[in-house]
Amino acid sequence: MSTHQRLAGLIWSVADKLRGVYKQSEYGKVILPLTVLRRLDCVMAPTREAVWQRDAASKLQNKDQVLKLAAKLPFYNTSKQSFETIASDPSDMKAVARNLRDFINGFSPNAREIIDKYDFDKQITRLAEAKLLYIVVQQFKDIDLSPQVVDNHQMGYVFEELIRRFSEISNETAGEHFTPREVIKLMVNLLLAPDADRLQDPGRVINILDPACGTGGMLSTAEEHIRSLNPSAIVRLFGQEVNAEAWAICRSDMLIKGEEDESLVVHGNSFTEDGHADRKFDYMLANPPFGVEWKMVKDEIEAEAKLGHAGRFGAGLPRINDGSFLFLQHMLSKMRPVEQGGTRLAIVFNGSPLFTGGAESGESEIRRWILENDWLEGIVALPDQLFYNTGISTYFWILSNRKPQELRRKVILLDARDQWVKMPKSLGDKRKMIADDQIADVTRLYAEALTAASDPSHPGHGKVKIFNTTDFGYQRITVERPLKLRFEITDDTLAALTESKPLARYDQPDALVTALKPLVGTVWWTRREAKDAIRAALAEAGLPWPSPLSVEKGLWAAISVTDPDGEVQMDKGAPVPDPDLRDFENVPLNEDIDEYFAREVLPHVPDAWIDHDKTKIGYEIPFTRHFYVYTPPRPLAEIDAELKALESQIQALLGEVTS
Repeated sequence: MSTHQRLAGLIWSVADKLRGVYKQSEYGKVILPLTVLRRLDCVMAPTREAVWQRDAASKLQNKDQVLKLAAKLPFYNTSKQSFETIASDPSDMKAVARNLRDFINGFSPNAREIIDKYDFDKQITRLAEAKLLYIVVQQFKDIDLSPQVVDNHQMGYVFEELIRRFSEISNETAGEHFTPREVIKLMVNLLLAPDADRLQDPGRVINILDPACGTGGMLSTAEEHIRSLNPSAIVRLFGQEVNAEAWAICRSDMLIKGEEDESLVVHGNSFTEDGHADRKFDYMLANPPFGVEWKMVKDEIEAEAKLGHAGRFGAGLPRINDGSFLFLQHMLSKMRPVEQGGTRLAIVFNGSPLFTGGAESGESEIRRWILENDWLEGIVALPDQLFYNTGISTYFWILSNRKPQELRRKVILLDARDQWVKMPKSLGDKRKMIADDQIADVTRLYAEALTAASDPSHPGHGKVKIFNTTDFGYQRITVERPLKLRFEITDDTLAALTESKPLARYDQPDALVTALKPLVGTVWWTRREAKDAIRAALAEAGLPWPSPLSVEKGLWAAISVTDPDGEVQMDKGAPVPDPDLRDFENVPLNEDIDEYFAREVLPHVPDAWIDHDKTKIGYEIPFTRHFYVYTPPRPLAEIDAELKALESQIQALLGEVTS
């Protein structure tokens, strides 16, 4: 068992003490803040007394910087309490609560801001009243979370494992929390691999953003990768997270690592409180929640969308129940101009953004905007069952405004759905993982795709296909066919006419229906014949032709029946389209509409025509279709033999039961 798994198990065992007092869904309110506090406590241990001495000796009114120097950390604690002393007296529960509050209040302001996000004071009162506070604090005291035992990387795993367990018992939204580390590793590889040379520039400053950073796992992995290539690089990590507890974990991790700047990781909704509004970034990566609606912030987003491309959402708005494309537009708004070095970004999506939405819908227009600007570099399909809270299939989208010359106006599709190994033990919905050798293989295939794009003679690979950006566009044409009618009067016709609202505007509606009764059973194949017969019947009854026009239309609606052998209806010299026969065709963007229509439609319906005024442009990326491999069904003889064998087994089992 790994260090982080052992520690997560120890911490999780504390939750067992909460049974009966807390619901399972509430365990995180106690365990997560105490884990953060214990981690900070262990990190501060070597310099704790130095801070106390400096605090007592200093006469400065603002001691913040002095105490940070004493702590050798970007935070400190002036309280004389620690986890060793907080619960020193098991008989006095009030003292335990008082000591714990004193410990929390002793933190520097930047650490207090993190702890306050948990609203933990309420839980101290609740635990004390239930006589659990001493027990819980004592158990945490015995868990060593010092950096010598568990480094920052492993501590990140511990937090993620705890959050996974809490979210699982709380039935959290699929994909809403964090990303498995091997998935992040592959994502970072694909994002950074083409830039290996430029990342090695001595002293290079690299800014990275994750606008849905959770506990900060993606940012940390990206930093590690860059530092492995260039130890002298200055990597600045920026993030934003709406979940207060996840933000607090991320911020505390940054603080422990020495990052004091509070503006780098912001708490808030990226859509309505852009924490990095004036910044541009070298790299961005994110795994936003899958299929989460944005109804609660609808007004703010729609208001910004009205600004067009002066705001972040000028390309269009997706459906209200999936904000994935909002995250992507948010990220694209933060790309550096190409003349300043440009930007590469990667984002995790489910399958929906590939194809959801018809031509000129919000999603289609966003895809069109991305492809026409030539920002989409590649899409990588991942195995299903990779994530802890959902088993659905996922995809990496990799975008850049500085695509290599060989990929201009092209897009790589890479099918890595078979690149997985079975987990030794399932973790929630996660039953598969991507092994290190598979990560290396997928990274290599993506790199080789650049060669395939620049060399038409390159044989390529079955898992990789390269398309022009226009290959994903289509023209949605409206195919009309003429309305053909026969006209008849039946008892049902007259009943429908009687109930027709327009007939109420006729001077003598009942008389009109009575005048038409002699025509019951009559069928006409042209409108002229029907009109002459009806006019004669009305004249004989002394009734005028139906007026106003709405009444006449009501009459024709009642006696008209669509019939493929009927008369083609005309209006101003042109055939009237039959809405029931209306159809739609998606014509590839690079193909002539009329040629397509003549080849694919007219041979089957010679009387059809295109309503060009209704033609729309759409974009979709049918990933699965491009990698579909037909598997022929088994021979019937083989299936028949298998069925007979099964029947024989069933008969034998039945014989054993009845004998």
